Amino acid sequence: MRYLVLTDIHANLEALETCLEDGKRRGYDKTLVLGDLIGYGADPNAVVSGIQALAPTAIVRGNHDKIALGLDEAEGFNAVAKDAARWTFESLTPEHRAWLAALPAGPTIVDDLVEICHGSPYDEDAYIFDELDAIRGLKTSKRPLCLFGHTHYPVTFEIAGTAFQWTGPAASAGAVLPIKEGVKYLLNPGSVGQPRDGDPRAAYAIVDTVARQVELVRLVYPVAKAQSKIIEAGLPEVLARRLAAGR
Repeated sequence: MRYLVLTDIHANLEALETCLEDGKRRGYDKTLVLGDLIGYGADPNAVVSGIQALAPTAIVRGNHDKIALGLDEAEGFNAVAKDAARWTFESLTPEHRAWLAALPAGPTIVDDLVEICHGSPYDEDAYIFDELDAIRGLKTSKRPLCLFGHTHYPVTFEIAGTAFQWTGPAASAGAVLPIKEGVKYLLNPGSVGQPRDGDPRAAYAIVDTVARQVELVRLVYPVAKAQSKIIEAGLPEVLARRLAAGR
């Protein structure tokens, strides 16, 4: 089985379409979506429609999905994020609001190898940045490979017995991570629509359960077009600027 893995799209249609086109070329069987379809970007309805068309095998909600729909408080959001959440709620169709509101919380077991979550397997809103959080996540996860998003930062944590290590972003597209027997992995493929690791390229992954490997992909997409849409929509200009910086 080959799973196309998408997370943190954030209403960036150009980035999503670029990833889907590349994924089709590489080949995949089913789709996994790790949350935050909306927020920040100017195409929430088009992105939701695009994900619906994929009929994901497993999908979980993200914090922006919840907050933009009023399902959670925006206490941790800055003013820009709150403005974007309000704009997103007003822009979404009633049908898309209802569909997003029904998305499940993670974690979700996919098969014998894979599970997915948004923030972490122990708390859907928790951020995993450091070793302590990663080890807790690895010990909490129920499958050898747990895929997560939320931080917008591509990273892999792994533990075998008491040996722990982590690997940061791949230097270029085409990196492949083997899934070894007896090792547990916590892997963030990076954000489709809002990269935060200083690399503005869209990020996604393909998990091959037969080959037991994860293909980590980075792609150049039409950033200028996505930026123009944000400005034309009246969203905060900083949301457009950050796309080019990958921050």
